[in-house]
Amino acid sequence: MNWKRSFYAAAVFALATSPTYAQISDGVIKIGVMNDQSGTYADLAGPGSVVAARMAVEDFGAAKKGMKVEVVVADHQNKPEVGSSIARQWYDVDKVDAIVDVPTSSVALAVNQITREKNKVLIVSTGATVDLTGKSCSPNTIHWTYDTWSLANGTGNAVVKNGGDSWFFLTADYAFGHSLEQQTEAVVLKNGGKVMGKVRHPFPSSDMSSFLLQAQTSKAKIIGLANAGADTINAIKQGAEFGIVKSGQQFAGLLVFLTDVHSLGLNVAQGLLLTESFYWDLNDQTRAFSKRFAKLHKGAMPTMGQVGVYSGVLHYLKAIEALKSDQGDKVVAKMKELPTDDAVFGKGWVRQDGRKIHNMYLFEVKKPAESKGAWDYYKLRGTIPAEQAFRPEKEGGCSLVK
Repeated sequence: MNWKRSFYAAAVFALATSPTYAQISDGVIKIGVMNDQSGTYADLAGPGSVVAARMAVEDFGAAKKGMKVEVVVADHQNKPEVGSSIARQWYDVDKVDAIVDVPTSSVALAVNQITREKNKVLIVSTGATVDLTGKSCSPNTIHWTYDTWSLANGTGNAVVKNGGDSWFFLTADYAFGHSLEQQTEAVVLKNGGKVMGKVRHPFPSSDMSSFLLQAQTSKAKIIGLANAGADTINAIKQGAEFGIVKSGQQFAGLLVFLTDVHSLGLNVAQGLLLTESFYWDLNDQTRAFSKRFAKLHKGAMPTMGQVGVYSGVLHYLKAIEALKSDQGDKVVAKMKELPTDDAVFGKGWVRQDGRKIHNMYLFEVKKPAESKGAWDYYKLRGTIPAEQAFRPEKEGGCSLVK
């Protein structure tokens, strides 16, 4: 099978097990980082998420605590059938206990179901659909970093309130794009705006020209990009070639990562409003963590997806330590019971629907003259408090919510 030829590596961080952890299956805690290693989402997740997972194991001090932890990696190629095959192989044959990261919502939803069947653990950092904490919520899954509701309400609210009251959506044609478009459209309409049209492009797509022409013809003030990674980069770059921004329309990146801005450059990306849960230059803790990460990852600062992997793995190991077991549903229940606190997101918690709660932030991309150096790309426009950053638990329709 194709995925067997994918990048697949392991690192063992502890050499001895302890009687204290006798209830750990096979005596090993095995964590699988599943993501896109070389395609559309490789920069925002990819190898950087593997670095983040390994940093979490090291910072937790697994070896010193007598815990044997192994990290394995596979490329799901952004295909649900490939992700499902990897998940079943990992759970049934390779004795993987938890899968983390999983960009591409269609893949995340497929792996979510398999994880529940096998009573393992899934911590989604870069998949975005709110269904993971809604109709598809599971006692075995936690949605960690962001979701389409938090992105739509963060960026959508800000843009409409600043006069961007007519929208055209350019949407990736799969579960994530549909969800992000739907959530943002609801925010636009709620705030008195209107939607002039929408078009869905294949995922992934290197040529956005015909879709951008439709957006340009609509005369909408805002072109909402309900896509991510290379698709977002391609749309903004090709839009610049068409003179879309110069002619008075503005892009709203509904899921933009630091690596996207790095690829675009400040000349093209300046002024873009975006919502993220993390930025490397927020405070002393985020700066210290990010500089450590950069030394291990070709000098690149981490994205919010990558730090979500770090934060999720760290909390997973803390829960196993407290529980003295790696049984999937029990570990997730313990993760919900324990408060979260780490160098990247600070203090937070996990709700009963599996939604990890923390602050979100509205940023504006700096002008070239405002940047003081490499990776100095954002200025903070506002903080969305944790209590307001995500969809209210009672509105999601999750069967776990009592």
